Amino acid sequence: MRVLLVAPPGAGKGTQGVVIASHFGVPHIATGDLLRDHVARGTPLGEQVRGHLDRGELVPDDVVLQMVRERFDDLEADGWVLDGIPRTLAQARALYELARERDTTADVALHLKVSDDELVRRLLARAAVSGRSDDTEDVIRRRLALYYEVTHPILDWYEERGILVSVDAERPAHLVGRHILTALEVVRQVLESAPDVPRRAIDLSALGAALEELT
Repeated sequence: MRVLLVAPPGAGKGTQGVVIASHFGVPHIATGDLLRDHVARGTPLGEQVRGHLDRGELVPDDVVLQMVRERFDDLEADGWVLDGIPRTLAQARALYELARERDTTADVALHLKVSDDELVRRLLARAAVSGRSDDTEDVIRRRLALYYEVTHPILDWYEERGILVSVDAERPAHLVGRHILTALEVVRQVLESAPDVPRRAIDLSALGAALEELT
């Protein structure tokens, strides 16, 4: 199973990425971890990353994609869970081309849906624990506005491709994980039994309570 995670900050991508990867026995590839690893090892890419971070700049798309490309080249398993990219439509298209070269395009773009108020609550709680006084409600809401402007449009592209699966991620994390795995197991069965049948986007975000009763 090859899964892309698309969600706003605070939706639980990291938590659910680990759950999915463990269930399917595939690597959880978090771009933030890749960046930190390259910086810590002092690789040529890491030096590029350090320079951008030292200047307070975003790491360019080509650098992030190169790190993902190298990680893909090292994979022994067929599947993966990718967390942290894409963040823009340009990244999404470049990532698709990268994966297509290796015949490993995503089976699912998993969208974790959470209300803004709940995201703000989670991020404020996380900031209090980490001691980050700069993560105020105003700052968090600006980050969310940027997500909706830059990242959210990617969902339309994945919907057109028929690989978008949306789930309710506002519930407790263990319930969200169970619902995600239930949905992904259904997708896996479809892929195995009818791999060439055109697919459609699936929105399960309104079925949280029903899935909880079933699982």
